[in-house]
Amino acid sequence: MADKRKRRRADADSDDESVRLPFKNRLKPDSVILSILETLTEATKSASTSKTLTLSDLNLSSTCREVTDLTLSSVQTEIQTLAISLAKSILAGNGFSFSVPSRAATNQLYVPELDRIVLKDKTSVRPYASVSTVRKTTITARILSLIHQLSLKNIHVTKRDLFYTDVKLFQDQTQSDAVLDDVSCILGCTRSSLNVVAAEKGVVVGRLIFSDNGDMIDCTKMGMGGKAIPPNIDRVGDMSSDALFILLVEKDAAYMRLAEDRFYNRFPCIIVTAKGQPDVATRLFLRKMKMELKLPVLALVDSDPYGLKILSVYGSGSKNMSYDSANLTTPDIKWLGVRPSDLDKYKIPEQCRLPMTEQDIKTGKDLLEEDFVKKNPGWVEELNIMVKSKQKAEIQALSTFGFQYLSEVYLPLKLQQQDWL
Repeated sequence: MADKRKRRRADADSDDESVRLPFKNRLKPDSVILSILETLTEATKSASTSKTLTLSDLNLSSTCREVTDLTLSSVQTEIQTLAISLAKSILAGNGFSFSVPSRAATNQLYVPELDRIVLKDKTSVRPYASVSTVRKTTITARILSLIHQLSLKNIHVTKRDLFYTDVKLFQDQTQSDAVLDDVSCILGCTRSSLNVVAAEKGVVVGRLIFSDNGDMIDCTKMGMGGKAIPPNIDRVGDMSSDALFILLVEKDAAYMRLAEDRFYNRFPCIIVTAKGQPDVATRLFLRKMKMELKLPVLALVDSDPYGLKILSVYGSGSKNMSYDSANLTTPDIKWLGVRPSDLDKYKIPEQCRLPMTEQDIKTGKDLLEEDFVKKNPGWVEELNIMVKSKQKAEIQALSTFGFQYLSEVYLPLKLQQQDWL
């Protein structure tokens, strides 16, 4: 009789857990999921042996432009050559002006074969002898002078440092930042070649060992906070890992949950986040991991248009920095979640969903017109669900089933079902 009561209590407890943790009973042993991940990793490594296409391979090198990494001496030479040509123009009585590659949306092209946005070859003239451009021309000359100083001294500064060298001229950091990108285009070099970096933002934790300026870093021993991603990628080397995949996380809250739960020990992985909008350092670091370790990248973002925009910046590049997309994009990122179809599939309660604003809906519809979205029918389907339902949700909506539901049920089940796009 007592045994029957115990069995009934055990059955009741089991039923209670299935209500609290929906779909947990569908999870197979971790060994099965690890086997699936090993197959994915092997497939990724096999595919990565093929040659990466370039603009030249597609006969686009004459109509599109890309920047390359330059040494400090080469940067100096480019600036000095430009200064000499400006001096000659002034002495000839023609004044001076800069020929600046246009970074406008109309001068950008999505190349399906490369799966990234590139810059076309249109340029605009920025003359000093014009009321509309005199200030921007002055800022351009000032930035070039500062970059030349950095290359001579072989030191790095932040974009904020650069702004504070001449606050009255720049007025706002967005203006000096924009001209810094123009200077990269003018000189034909990557932003990192200019020795100007953004403040540290991204972090990484998990099954990764790498050297940072000569110091060996083991990312399994960096605590819950992880290791800050170095702002200049040339400090990073000697990457090694026994991970099966890289988990790219949009937000810091989800990253902290996974780091504290040591998710990377249960399913060997590397977890990285830029805490929102991706910065250059995180994009460079993610690409370096992907190319050197040859691991699949799975993305966990919010179920809203901005989550998908963030994912597309990592994968296909940003329009603002399309001139450097070859160095900043990570090919073949898979959208793991949280996807619009997951809201009903995982029975996310209505009180955990948010109504989309008019701006959200407009952003979603605009994304449906983008070529990099149209290329993936799965993305189109998910976006259509989002726009029609007019509902969005953050990753944290999963916490309605428990704070560890993300790491204990949702992600393992996603991996088991190979439910990514």
